[in-house]
This record gives sequence, structure tokens and C-alpha cells, in this order.
Amino acid sequence: MSFKADSKVLIQGIAQTLGSTHAALMKAYGTNVVAGVSAGKGGQTLHDIPVFDMVDQALPVVGPVDITAIFAPAYLVLDAALEAIAAGIRQIIIITEGVPPLDMVRLVAKAEATDTLVIGPSCPGVIVPGKVLLGTHPSEFYIPGPVGLISRSGTLTYEIARELTRSGLGQSTCVGIGGDAIVGSSFQQWLQILEEDDATEVIVLVGEIGGASEEAAARYIDEAIDKPVIAYIAGHHAPKGRRLGHAGAIITAGLADLGADVGTAESKMAAFKQAKVPVAQRASQIPDLVKKVLKKSGHKKK
Repeated sequence: MSFKADSKVLIQGIAQTLGSTHAALMKAYGTNVVAGVSAGKGGQTLHDIPVFDMVDQALPVVGPVDITAIFAPAYLVLDAALEAIAAGIRQIIIITEGVPPLDMVRLVAKAEATDTLVIGPSCPGVIVPGKVLLGTHPSEFYIPGPVGLISRSGTLTYEIARELTRSGLGQSTCVGIGGDAIVGSSFQQWLQILEEDDATEVIVLVGEIGGASEEAAARYIDEAIDKPVIAYIAGHHAPKGRRLGHAGAIITAGLADLGADVGTAESKMAAFKQAKVPVAQRASQIPDLVKKVLKKSGHKKK
């Protein structure tokens, strides 16, 4: 992972309303946005960012790019991501929601074959507070600090970051991995990234009902993560079978070898308890749990 203040960033779909709005906000935060791409808009300039029709037309002008943020319509996301991979870009953030599942299957296979990190779709992206904003995070909720935050929910990422900030707890890196049924990166990948990140002292993992990714993350924490982790599961009171907006947020049963009740809040909380990970009952409890962990580890407020 290389999300640095001087990382060169491309925005695909920059002429879309959401892309244009957040391109301006990212640039105002200090993100090094070097170019935008929107077919048919080449030659224009948006927010002092040069716009090109294709990625391979932009790179000869602006040089190699480290990261692309994709705001293109869902049916164009696969083409946009494959175009970026072909141009050598190895960190892709897909903000768009509702990308066709078969498109994501093809993209995930291509990403694995090319060692490309794909975040999203249906995600708010990544923020390294004080350094770089890549996506739709409301930057005023974040301050630099020792807490790494991983979440399936964009709005819960914002809410919990704000709770941490109001308690004087800054964040190292915050990422929403996405709410679509098939996403590019997993909790395990991000746990490993934050485990290796010197700026991160404690990790907050925000899950939700549906699927088995939290149960798998709990196993991974137990086996491979040394840094302390705090967990929170959204959707405690949702009835079984109720879809909650995120494509993955529906309780299913009988997945793999994880038991008949996998996907429920109870299953996920039990998995974290078995891995000795404290679980907050409410989002507002997270700052106190983080402070306890930091105090135990000898962290000194800077």
C-alpha cells in the first residue's frame, strides 16, 4: 500500500457530478490530483485538473500515476478499471455503487493476476488524515492519530471517525472496503496493511450483518494480528432475511463451514469473542474501548 501525500492521483469519471464534486474537495485537501478522464471531455479543464478521453492519453503528459479513483457509471467501471491496470496503475478505488457482479468477478481475477489492490465498489475510499484524501470521506471528521479504521459501511466510517475525533483520538488510515456483494479487498488484507503500518497502534473493525467476512476476519486476527483490535457490528436488531441497503447486508445461512447461523450479529460477535477481540455494543462505546487499549499499551498522547 502506498497512499502518501505526494502520490499521483487520477480521477476516472471526473465529469460525472459526483466525480467533479469530490475532485474539487480532494484537491482542496491537498491530494496530488494530476489528471481526470472522461470520454468525450478530453481537452477540457475541471478545477484546474486537465481532462483526457483515455488513461493512456493522460499518462504520457502527467507521467506514471500511483492511484486512480473511479466515479464512472456502474456499467463502465470494469472498462475503466481494466484501462487503469493496462496503464500500470496498481491501486484502484471504486466509489461507484451497484457494479454488476460478473464484472467484479472478472476484475478481481485480473487484479489478483496483476497484484493490483482494488478498494470498493460502493465505498467512500481512503483517507490518511492530514496527508491525502481519496474518495468521499468528509475530511472535517478526521484528525491524524494512532487508530486504523476499516469498515464495510461508508456512513459508519464517517460516524465512528467523528466519535474518535471528538474524544481526541486521531486516525492513521481509514478505509471503507465497500458495500456491494463482491468487493475488491477484504478485511484480512486491510488488517495486514494496518498491522504493518508504523503509524497504527490500534485497529477498529466495523462490520455489519450478512455474509461471512467478519467471521473470517476474526479467525485471521486470532492467527496473524498482534496489534489490538476493537470490533463493532451494525444491524443487531434487523430481522433475518431483511435487506438493509448494502448488497452484502442480508443474513444468509449455511455458508461454507462456518455454521448455520453465520451472517447474524450473534455469529459475528461470537467469532470476535472467541478471538478475544472486544466488541462495542454501540458505536459511541468505541472511543472508550480504544482508550483502554492504548493506556494498556503505554501510548502517550502527543
